[in-house]
Amino acid sequence: MLSSLEAFGPVFCRALPWALALSLAAGCTVPALSSPAGPGKTPMTTPTPAAPPAPSDAAPSEADAVTPLLAYADRLRGLPGPELAQEIARLGNAVSAGDQLRLALTLSQTRQLPDLVRAQELLQRALANNSEEARPLHALARLLAARFAEQRRAEEQLDRQNQQLRDLQRRLEQTQDKLDALKEIERSLSSRPPAAPASSPRGRTRPPSP
Repeated sequence: MLSSLEAFGPVFCRALPWALALSLAAGCTVPALSSPAGPGKTPMTTPTPAAPPAPSDAAPSEADAVTPLLAYADRLRGLPGPELAQEIARLGNAVSAGDQLRLALTLSQTRQLPDLVRAQELLQRALANNSEEARPLHALARLLAARFAEQRRAEEQLDRQNQQLRDLQRRLEQTQDKLDALKEIERSLSSRPPAAPASSPRGRTRPPSP
Protein backbone atom coordinates (compact mmCIF):
# COMPACT_ATOMS: atom_id res chain seq x y z
CA MET A 1 0.00 0.00 0.00
CA LEU A 2 2.67 2.46 0.93
CA SER A 3 4.77 1.49 -2.03
CA SER A 4 1.93 2.16 -4.44
CA LEU A 5 1.43 5.67 -3.03
CA GLU A 6 5.10 6.33 -3.31
CA ALA A 7 4.97 5.25 -6.97
CA PHE A 8 1.92 7.51 -7.72
CA GLY A 9 3.39 10.56 -5.97
CA PRO A 10 5.80 11.66 -8.68
CA VAL A 11 3.12 11.32 -11.38
CA PHE A 12 0.70 13.42 -9.34
CA CYS A 13 3.31 16.09 -8.77
CA ARG A 14 4.03 16.31 -12.50
CA ALA A 15 0.33 16.50 -13.48
CA LEU A 16 -0.64 19.09 -10.89
CA PRO A 17 0.92 22.15 -12.65
CA TRP A 18 -0.78 21.20 -15.93
CA ALA A 19 -4.15 20.87 -14.25
CA LEU A 20 -3.77 24.29 -12.62
CA ALA A 21 -2.78 25.88 -15.93
CA LEU A 22 -5.80 24.38 -17.70
CA SER A 23 -8.13 25.61 -14.94
CA LEU A 24 -6.77 29.16 -15.18
CA ALA A 25 -7.10 29.17 -18.99
CA ALA A 26 -10.66 27.94 -18.79
CA GLY A 27 -11.49 30.61 -16.18
CA CYS A 28 -10.33 33.41 -18.50
CA THR A 29 -12.62 32.36 -21.35
CA VAL A 30 -15.81 31.85 -19.35
CA PRO A 31 -18.00 35.04 -19.44
CA ALA A 32 -18.98 36.59 -16.17
CA LEU A 33 -22.52 35.83 -15.17
CA SER A 34 -24.75 38.68 -14.15
CA SER A 35 -26.02 38.46 -10.66
CA PRO A 36 -29.68 37.49 -10.48
CA ALA A 37 -32.04 40.24 -9.60
CA GLY A 38 -33.22 40.00 -6.07
CA PRO A 39 -36.71 40.67 -4.90
CA GLY A 40 -37.69 44.33 -5.41
CA LYS A 41 -34.72 45.01 -7.69
CA THR A 42 -35.00 45.95 -11.37
CA PRO A 43 -32.56 44.17 -13.64
CA MET A 44 -30.12 46.47 -15.39
CA THR A 45 -30.59 46.75 -19.14
CA THR A 46 -28.37 48.38 -21.72
CA PRO A 47 -30.15 51.39 -23.39
CA THR A 48 -30.69 51.00 -27.11
CA PRO A 49 -29.57 54.05 -29.16
CA ALA A 50 -32.46 55.86 -30.81
CA ALA A 51 -32.67 55.66 -34.56
CA PRO A 52 -32.17 58.94 -36.44
CA PRO A 53 -35.44 60.54 -37.58
CA ALA A 54 -36.41 59.87 -41.14
CA PRO A 55 -36.10 62.86 -43.46
CA SER A 56 -39.45 64.52 -44.16
CA ASP A 57 -40.65 67.35 -46.35
CA ALA A 58 -40.74 70.00 -43.61
CA ALA A 59 -42.20 73.45 -44.15
CA PRO A 60 -39.67 76.22 -44.87
CA SER A 61 -38.49 78.16 -41.88
CA GLU A 62 -39.34 81.81 -41.36
CA ALA A 63 -35.83 82.95 -42.27
CA ASP A 64 -35.81 80.89 -45.48
CA ALA A 65 -39.16 82.36 -46.51
CA VAL A 66 -38.52 86.00 -45.55
CA THR A 67 -34.95 86.48 -46.80
CA PRO A 68 -35.83 86.35 -50.54
CA LEU A 69 -38.65 88.87 -50.00
CA LEU A 70 -36.30 91.29 -48.24
CA ALA A 71 -33.87 91.04 -51.17
CA TYR A 72 -36.79 91.61 -53.57
CA ALA A 73 -37.88 94.74 -51.66
CA ASP A 74 -34.34 96.09 -51.76
CA ARG A 75 -34.23 95.59 -55.54
CA LEU A 76 -37.55 97.40 -56.02
CA ARG A 77 -36.24 100.63 -54.52
CA GLY A 78 -34.06 101.30 -57.54
CA LEU A 79 -36.67 100.58 -60.22
CA PRO A 80 -38.13 103.50 -62.22
CA GLY A 81 -41.85 103.92 -62.79
CA PRO A 82 -42.12 102.03 -66.12
CA GLU A 83 -40.33 98.99 -64.73
CA LEU A 84 -42.54 99.03 -61.64
CA ALA A 85 -45.57 98.98 -63.93
CA GLN A 86 -44.11 96.00 -65.81
CA GLU A 87 -43.51 94.14 -62.55
CA ILE A 88 -47.09 94.81 -61.40
CA ALA A 89 -48.38 93.47 -64.73
CA ARG A 90 -46.11 90.40 -64.48
CA LEU A 91 -47.36 89.44 -61.02
CA GLY A 92 -50.96 90.00 -62.08
CA ASN A 93 -53.52 88.35 -59.81
CA ALA A 94 -51.13 86.91 -57.23
CA VAL A 95 -52.39 83.62 -55.77
CA SER A 96 -49.62 82.39 -53.47
CA ALA A 97 -48.74 84.23 -50.27
CA GLY A 98 -45.23 84.95 -51.54
CA ASP A 99 -46.48 86.56 -54.74
CA GLN A 100 -49.09 88.52 -52.80
CA LEU A 101 -46.37 90.06 -50.64
CA ARG A 102 -44.22 90.76 -53.71
CA LEU A 103 -47.09 92.52 -55.44
CA ALA A 104 -47.90 94.49 -52.28
CA LEU A 105 -44.28 95.65 -52.04
CA THR A 106 -44.29 96.69 -55.70
CA LEU A 107 -47.57 98.62 -55.38
CA SER A 108 -46.27 100.49 -52.35
CA GLN A 109 -43.43 101.93 -54.45
CA THR A 110 -45.72 103.81 -56.87
CA ARG A 111 -46.65 106.40 -54.19
CA GLN A 112 -50.26 106.32 -55.38
CA LEU A 113 -53.07 106.03 -52.84
CA PRO A 114 -55.19 103.53 -54.87
CA ASP A 115 -52.16 101.25 -55.28
CA LEU A 116 -51.46 101.47 -51.55
CA VAL A 117 -55.05 100.48 -50.74
CA ARG A 118 -54.68 97.46 -53.05
CA ALA A 119 -51.41 96.53 -51.33
CA GLN A 120 -53.16 96.51 -47.94
CA GLU A 121 -55.86 94.20 -49.31
CA LEU A 122 -53.18 91.78 -50.57
CA LEU A 123 -51.57 91.68 -47.12
CA GLN A 124 -54.91 90.85 -45.51
CA ARG A 125 -55.34 87.96 -47.95
CA ALA A 126 -51.87 86.64 -47.08
CA LEU A 127 -52.62 86.88 -43.34
CA ALA A 128 -55.86 84.95 -43.81
CA ASN A 129 -53.94 82.12 -45.51
CA ASN A 130 -52.98 79.45 -42.93
CA SER A 131 -51.12 77.09 -45.25
CA GLU A 132 -47.62 75.84 -44.44
CA GLU A 133 -46.22 78.14 -47.13
CA ALA A 134 -48.00 81.24 -45.79
CA ARG A 135 -47.51 80.89 -42.02
CA PRO A 136 -43.77 81.75 -42.05
CA LEU A 137 -44.66 85.01 -43.88
CA HIS A 138 -47.28 86.21 -41.39
CA ALA A 139 -44.82 88.17 -39.24
CA LEU A 140 -43.51 90.07 -42.27
CA ALA A 141 -47.07 90.65 -43.53
CA ARG A 142 -48.08 92.18 -40.17
CA LEU A 143 -45.02 94.42 -40.19
CA LEU A 144 -45.77 95.61 -43.73
CA ALA A 145 -49.45 96.16 -42.87
CA ALA A 146 -48.48 98.50 -40.01
CA ARG A 147 -46.01 100.35 -42.25
CA PHE A 148 -48.54 100.69 -45.07
CA ALA A 149 -51.17 102.02 -42.65
CA GLU A 150 -48.78 104.81 -41.62
CA GLN A 151 -47.90 105.46 -45.25
CA ARG A 152 -51.59 105.64 -46.15
CA ARG A 153 -52.27 108.21 -43.44
CA ALA A 154 -49.37 110.29 -44.73
CA GLU A 155 -50.59 109.97 -48.33
CA GLU A 156 -54.13 110.98 -47.36
CA GLN A 157 -52.83 113.98 -45.43
CA LEU A 158 -50.70 114.96 -48.40
CA ASP A 159 -53.70 114.66 -50.70
CA ARG A 160 -55.74 116.93 -48.41
CA GLN A 161 -52.96 119.49 -48.35
CA ASN A 162 -52.66 119.36 -52.12
CA GLN A 163 -56.42 119.81 -52.47
CA GLN A 164 -56.32 122.80 -50.13
CA LEU A 165 -53.45 124.25 -52.15
CA ARG A 166 -55.39 123.78 -55.38
CA ASP A 167 -58.44 125.48 -53.86
CA LEU A 168 -56.33 128.38 -52.69
CA GLN A 169 -54.73 128.69 -56.11
CA ARG A 170 -58.14 128.74 -57.76
CA ARG A 171 -59.38 131.47 -55.44
CA LEU A 172 -56.27 133.52 -56.13
CA GLU A 173 -56.82 133.16 -59.86
CA GLN A 174 -60.46 134.24 -59.50
CA THR A 175 -59.41 137.27 -57.46
CA GLN A 176 -56.81 138.18 -60.06
CA ASP A 177 -59.41 137.90 -62.80
CA LYS A 178 -61.65 140.31 -60.93
CA LEU A 179 -58.80 142.75 -60.46
CA ASP A 180 -57.95 142.56 -64.15
CA ALA A 181 -61.60 143.25 -65.03
CA LEU A 182 -61.68 146.31 -62.76
CA LYS A 183 -58.47 147.61 -64.30
CA GLU A 184 -59.95 147.19 -67.76
CA ILE A 185 -63.04 149.15 -66.76
CA GLU A 186 -60.84 151.89 -65.34
CA ARG A 187 -58.80 152.10 -68.55
CA SER A 188 -61.92 152.28 -70.67
CA LEU A 189 -63.31 155.10 -68.56
CA SER A 190 -60.10 157.10 -68.68
CA SER A 191 -59.83 156.79 -72.49
CA ARG A 192 -63.25 158.42 -73.20
CA PRO A 193 -63.20 162.09 -74.38
CA PRO A 194 -64.59 164.57 -71.88
CA ALA A 195 -68.27 165.47 -72.41
CA ALA A 196 -69.14 169.02 -73.78
CA PRO A 197 -70.54 171.42 -71.18
CA ALA A 198 -74.32 171.91 -71.44
CA SER A 199 -75.46 175.55 -72.46
CA SER A 200 -77.70 177.49 -70.09
CA PRO A 201 -81.36 178.16 -71.15
CA ARG A 202 -80.92 182.01 -70.94
CA GLY A 203 -78.35 182.07 -73.65
CA ARG A 204 -80.52 180.32 -76.22
CA THR A 205 -82.05 182.39 -79.10
CA ARG A 206 -85.60 181.81 -80.09
CA PRO A 207 -86.22 181.05 -83.75
CA PRO A 208 -88.14 183.81 -85.63
CA SER A 209 -91.86 183.36 -85.73
CA PRO A 210 -93.43 182.98 -89.20
